[in-house]
Amino acid sequence: MTEIITLQAALILGLGLLCQWVAWKVKLPAILFLLLVGLALGPGTNIIDPDQLLGDMLFPFVSLSIAIILFEGSLTLNFKELKGLASTVRNLVTIGAVLTWIMIAYATHLFLGLDWQVSILFGAIVVVTGPTVIMPMLKSIRPNQKISNVLRWEGIVIDPIGAMLAVLVYEYIVSSQEGLAIAHTIIIFTRIVLIGCFLGAAGGYILGTLIKRHWVPEYLHNFTALAMVLLIFSLSNNLEHESGLFAVTVMGVFLANMKDISLEGIYDFKEHLSVLLISSLFIILAARIDPNAVIQLGWPVIGLLLAMQFIIRPIVVFLCAYEDDFTVKEKLLLSWVAPRGIVAAAISALFALRMEKAGFEEAPIIVALTFAVILGTVILQSATSGIFARLLGVAEPSPRGILFIGANRVAREMALALKEYDFRVLLADTSWEATRLSRMAGLETFYGNPLSEYAEDKMDLIGIGKLVAVTPQRDLNALANLRFKSDFGKTNIYSLATSSSKQNNPEKHSMSKEQQAHYLSGPELTFSKFSSLITQGAKIRTTSLSDNFLFEQLEEEKNVYPLFAIDKKNALFIFSDENDIQPKPGWKIISLDYNEPKPKEKKNDQEETESDNTVS
Repeated sequence: MTEIITLQAALILGLGLLCQWVAWKVKLPAILFLLLVGLALGPGTNIIDPDQLLGDMLFPFVSLSIAIILFEGSLTLNFKELKGLASTVRNLVTIGAVLTWIMIAYATHLFLGLDWQVSILFGAIVVVTGPTVIMPMLKSIRPNQKISNVLRWEGIVIDPIGAMLAVLVYEYIVSSQEGLAIAHTIIIFTRIVLIGCFLGAAGGYILGTLIKRHWVPEYLHNFTALAMVLLIFSLSNNLEHESGLFAVTVMGVFLANMKDISLEGIYDFKEHLSVLLISSLFIILAARIDPNAVIQLGWPVIGLLLAMQFIIRPIVVFLCAYEDDFTVKEKLLLSWVAPRGIVAAAISALFALRMEKAGFEEAPIIVALTFAVILGTVILQSATSGIFARLLGVAEPSPRGILFIGANRVAREMALALKEYDFRVLLADTSWEATRLSRMAGLETFYGNPLSEYAEDKMDLIGIGKLVAVTPQRDLNALANLRFKSDFGKTNIYSLATSSSKQNNPEKHSMSKEQQAHYLSGPELTFSKFSSLITQGAKIRTTSLSDNFLFEQLEEEKNVYPLFAIDKKNALFIFSDENDIQPKPGWKIISLDYNEPKPKEKKNDQEETESDNTVS
C-alpha cells in the first residue's frame, strides 16, 4: 500500500510538470491540461484515488495550499497599480459579487429547478474566480496592463469574499429555522472581518518588521514567511471558521505595500511553490469528479453556463466598469474571463456535506454542479481567451523587443540595426547627452536610472522580452542583470563583456555565475573593443543567408562578430558564449563588420573617450 501511495504522489508531480511544460510550449493555460490529466487518471482509469492518497488530510491539504496561493498572489497587489482602476475593482468585488450571486442563484433555480436555498448557496460558492485559474491564464493571454491588473486584483480579493459569502449564506439558511437568521449572520460577518483584518495586518507587520530590521537571517526568510502564513491562516480559522483566507489576503496586501522592504526572494519562493501546489491540486480535485453525476445534470447545466458566460458576467462588468476609462473592447475581454477554480471546488465539497447533514436532499448536487461550472468555464475560456484578446486588439504584443542598458554609441548602432526589422528597442541611460543623441536618431529612450523605483513605475516594458547591458561598468551590468532577471528570465539576459569581466581573470576578481549574464557574441568582444572598432569605421551590417552562402562561410571571415540572428518568422536570437544557434538559409545575421586589423584592447574600459557611454 505504501508503494502505491508513493507512486501516486510521484505520478501527480511528474504529470503536473509535464502539463506545465506542454502549456508553455503550446502557449495555452496549464489548467486545461491539468484538468484533463486529472479526469483521465481519476474517474477515467482509477489510477489515482485522492481520498486513498491523502485520507483525512485531503481537505486540510487543499485549504492550506489555497492559503499559500492566495498569499503569493496578494503579495503582488500594490495599491499603485490601482491608479485609475480602483473604482472598477471595488465595484467588481462588492456590488459585482452581489449581482453575480443573485443572478446565478436565479439562473440555477430557473434551469435546474433546485430549491431556492440550495440555489442561493450555489450562487454564493461560484462567485469566486481566484488566482489559481486567473494567474496562469493571464500569462498565456497577455492582456494589456489595465485588464491584467483588474483581473488579478479581482481574482485574488474575491476568493476570501466569496468564501465569506458562502459561510454567511449557509449560516443564514441553517439559523433561519430558529428565527434568528439576520442577527446571527451579521454577527458572523463582523467576526470574520474583524478577526481576518486584525490577524492579517498583525501577521504582515510582524513578518515585515522581522525582514526589515534583519532580525531573521536571509536564508530563513522563505521559511519564516511560509510558517507565518500557515500560522495566521490556522489561527484565524480556529477563532472564526473560514476567516483564514481573508486573513492571509490582508497579510499579503499589507506586506506588498510596506515601504523599504525587499520581498523578491519571498515572492520567487512563493511563486515556485504556487506552481507546484496548483499543478497538484487541479489533478487531485479533478480526479475526485464523478462524471456520471455531472452527466446526469443534462442540458440544463449547459443553459446555466451560457447564461453565466454571455449574460451575467457581461452585465456585471459593464455596470461595474462605468467609472473608469475602459474601451468597449477592454470591457468585452473582462466579461469573457471569469473562470472558476479550486476555491469553488473546495467550498462546494465542504458545504454540500453540511447541507446534507442539515437535511437538504438536493445538497449533493452542489458538488457536481460546481465541477461542471469549473470544467465549462476553464476549458472554454482557456482555449479561447488568447484568441479573443488578439482579435479585440487588447493583448500585449509578443515580447520580441530589447531593452538596452546604456544609450551610448555602441547601443545606438545595435538598436538602429534591429529597428530596421520592426523590433521594439528601448535605450535607458542617465546621461542626457546620450539620451538626446538616441532620440535624434529616432530611437525610443528612457531618461533615468533603469534600476530605480521610478523606472519600475514609469518604464514601459510592454513587448520587450530581452535585455542587453551595454556599458563599460561591470558592476552596473551585473546589477541590471539581477534586477531584470525576474522580468525576462535568465536565458534572455545578455551583456557586453568588459575587460574586467573576461574569463581569463583570476578567480578572486571574477564575478559569480549567478551575477553574470550571457556575453553578447562571446567574452572576446568587450565594450572597449566594440567602441574602438566603431570609432575606426567598423559597421553593423546585415547578411542574408542562402543555399549559396551559409552561416559557416560567414563565420570563416576573420573580421566579423555575429550579434543577432533573425529567422524566417522574424524571431530574434542573440549570439552569446553559452548558446548554440544554428542559422539556416533564409535567416538574416546582424554582425559587427570591420576591415582594419583588430586593435589592442584597452586595459581599462573607463578610459573610453566617448562622453555619453555611462549609466550612473
